[in-house]
Amino acid sequence: MGIVSSVFAGKHYAVLGLARSGLATVECLVASGARVLAWDSREDARETVAGKAEIADPLSVDLTGYDGVVVSPGVPLNKHPIAEHARSFGVPVIGDIELFALARPTLPPHRVVGITGTNGKSTTTALVHHIIETARIPTRMGGNIGLPILGQEPLPAGGIYVLELSSYQIDLTFSLDCDVAVLLNITPDHLDRYDGFAGYMASKLRLFDMMKPPHIGVLNWHTDLGKTLYRQLTERHDFRIWGNYDDNVDDPYDLWGAFDEHGQTASRDHLSTQKDWPALQGPHNAQNAISAILACSALGISETVISEALKTYAALPHRMQRVAERNGVLWVNDSKATNAASTAPALGAYPPIDGKPRIHWIVGGLAKTDHLDECVPYYPNIKAAYTIGEAGHKYAELLSPHMPVDDSEMLSAAVRRAARVAEPGDVVLLSPACASFDQFRDYEARGEAFVAAVAALDESEAAADA
Repeated sequence: MGIVSSVFAGKHYAVLGLARSGLATVECLVASGARVLAWDSREDARETVAGKAEIADPLSVDLTGYDGVVVSPGVPLNKHPIAEHARSFGVPVIGDIELFALARPTLPPHRVVGITGTNGKSTTTALVHHIIETARIPTRMGGNIGLPILGQEPLPAGGIYVLELSSYQIDLTFSLDCDVAVLLNITPDHLDRYDGFAGYMASKLRLFDMMKPPHIGVLNWHTDLGKTLYRQLTERHDFRIWGNYDDNVDDPYDLWGAFDEHGQTASRDHLSTQKDWPALQGPHNAQNAISAILACSALGISETVISEALKTYAALPHRMQRVAERNGVLWVNDSKATNAASTAPALGAYPPIDGKPRIHWIVGGLAKTDHLDECVPYYPNIKAAYTIGEAGHKYAELLSPHMPVDDSEMLSAAVRRAARVAEPGDVVLLSPACASFDQFRDYEARGEAFVAAVAALDESEAAADA
């Protein structure tokens, strides 16, 4: 049984979209004593809630008296007619995170960490969750990662919910007052859903706008825009904003305790540093780790516990995931990198050794842009590129003046061709900088295909030796 709350008893909701979060929403509302109308374009999805909810498309229904229309984050509010239809009846369009926020007063006393940003959300969310677990504090992880938060058992008193929040989820949330809110970065993405970059940025910043003192915001973002937003947030909010703009972002060691109200301790020689964190290599993971350190420090978790947890953190599947090391070559699955800004840090995580580049970069898919500008500074790290998918030919032309390129077309072919030429010390990196929908169901299916193709190399070698 997931979250059940008396706040929904006797209320009337429509639920549009019956994927995982939608199904958890229906279960929560029905168990809480609400009347629910549910709809999904897929008949099999509708069948899963038959007998629990009335089945009808909210667009065809008079919504007078409804308390909300709960939509999937995947529903584009700027294009889908449900937004205008609900507005005509004065009914709010919300998401499952807003329902969680409404239910909070009826749950055992707890805290919430909300984490957003264009890139690094999943890693930072999982890392914060891992640190809290290491501190032996009850915790749940949800939102844009893992299981829907409404479908999980409520925490006992003193627990901490850790939520990864996309801009789409924030758009559907109006009363989530996080105890700690983290903004990692903002780069252009999902602009088809917003009024330009300014609209997308405003969506992310709403996570802070919902907060109240004495809660704490974390903004660790080493760009001119990050510094500007830090100043703006500190001017317009009464709660504290923790930020860091030290130029040395490669090693978070110097940042331990930087925000201790009692001042830094004299020595931190007993604490680990980034070289001790195998799943958190590269400048981008230094940034993720710094944000996690600050968030968990804001929760009151000791530096010693945080230090130990950073050493034992294991990378998420499809996010800089070390999947194999064969014949001295490291194979890394970064399929979750679906834009160039997300791929660039992965390329930066494996610099040349003795001046020799060592990355065999598998790139391509369904392109979000016609350029790879964010990756350009890391081209010297790349030994060869292997282009795949719909963007493959275009990216091959784009990259060929800068490095050897194999226009592989298919992921399995790219894996085989990279295996033939990679040498000990090299890294074969799937970091596509593209969406996956041209050839795969989603980025997870693409990552799984990469892992399977790497495993097949070992099987073929074993067969040859037999």
